[in-house]
Amino acid sequence: MRTTLTIDDDVAAALKRLRKSRDASFKELVNDALRRGLRDMNEAQKPRKPFHTRSVSLGGLKIENLDNIGEVLAQIEGEDYK
Repeated sequence: MRTTLTIDDDVAAALKRLRKSRDASFKELVNDALRRGLRDMNEAQKPRKPFHTRSVSLGGLKIENLDNIGEVLAQIEGEDYK
């Protein structure tokens, strides 16, 4: 089958590099890449194990109110925080 494809620049560059290293035609490389990609896309996705993050208690807040950042910095770093 004959068709026209518009190939992105990065893909074209990768195909040119492969063409030099494998001594294969452009047509062979494109067909091989499409076959492999289609085969991978048709395979059923393996179920992934769920990822769980363990919780850790960091204790209570040492500052009562975080609304005023200036006040928080003054409490943490002293009055010369600037």
